Amino acid sequence: MLRLNHDNPPAEGEGIRYALYQGGSRVGDRAAIAHNLANLKKWAALAAEHKAQLMAVGELFLSGYNIWPDLIEDSVLTADEATEMVAPICKESNIALIVPYAERATVEGERQYFDSMVLIDKEGNLLRNYRKTLLWGDAEKTNWYSGYVNNPEEAYEVNQVNGINVGMLNCYEAEFPELFRILALKGAQLIVIPTAADVGTQERNGNWSEWAYPDVSRTSIPASSYSNKCFVSYVNHSLYEFRPDDTLTMIFLGNSVVADPYGEIMVHAHNAECLLVTDCVPGDYWATHPKGQSDFITDRRPSLFGAMTAMSATLPDGSVHNYPADPNAAWHKK
Repeated sequence: MLRLNHDNPPAEGEGIRYALYQGGSRVGDRAAIAHNLANLKKWAALAAEHKAQLMAVGELFLSGYNIWPDLIEDSVLTADEATEMVAPICKESNIALIVPYAERATVEGERQYFDSMVLIDKEGNLLRNYRKTLLWGDAEKTNWYSGYVNNPEEAYEVNQVNGINVGMLNCYEAEFPELFRILALKGAQLIVIPTAADVGTQERNGNWSEWAYPDVSRTSIPASSYSNKCFVSYVNHSLYEFRPDDTLTMIFLGNSVVADPYGEIMVHAHNAECLLVTDCVPGDYWATHPKGQSDFITDRRPSLFGAMTAMSATLPDGSVHNYPADPNAAWHKK
């Protein structure tokens, strides 16, 4: 689907011609990585034909999403390895890419695994390696470490692509409005959120999970774009994920969208393999309130928001939840 508001791609600093690809994947070994990488190259070339300046793909794209614990070692890459794989595609297609992958890293002398993504510019330079901070469900908390536990100030930042400030979140993080606001306060104009929202996932014991959540692409995504005056893109997979023996292991929802600063959907995907391309140009939009009178960002009173960072919360039933300072210590016995 194309929605191009301009004859030519936006000039430096004016906006981004943005593309996203959603499709099926393979998971579980090095052959799966090679398959997914070849798919990335094919669709980046098509995005380049439409003169896209940035393209994103779904969560854990290179490795596949549903990695069982005993297959992690066959699926993880270092940040350098992921960059070496993706950078030639960026240079060949003359396009910046956001590509999620399963990361292996040594942190304070310990081998750890992360649900990560790289942002690489069109010249093949690594701009950002981002590690997911908020993990969804027991399977993710078993496989991955939460990023930036010891350096939370480094978790959320923006990087420029074509002179536009781009921020990144990852899947479940799309359901935390605080994170959008942090990126907006750092000047984000486009927030890209790879995800792996599914209809069903096969667990290691052979059972299939049930679809247990609403479609946030029609709720929190447009709401967050409006309340933060920026473009927001939710980038899912579609159709199916297969293991090395060709057995089905995931059925995706295929609900990728791009929302504009008014909270309106610019482009959306059905559950099919496709490429979405649209022009994200901030100057195409008026202020959401009469200019000079009201503004979501400048009208904030930060002194009122201290409760958001408290280490405990009172739940609706009156019970108190205390947040661990280091969630990884609870999920991974050290």
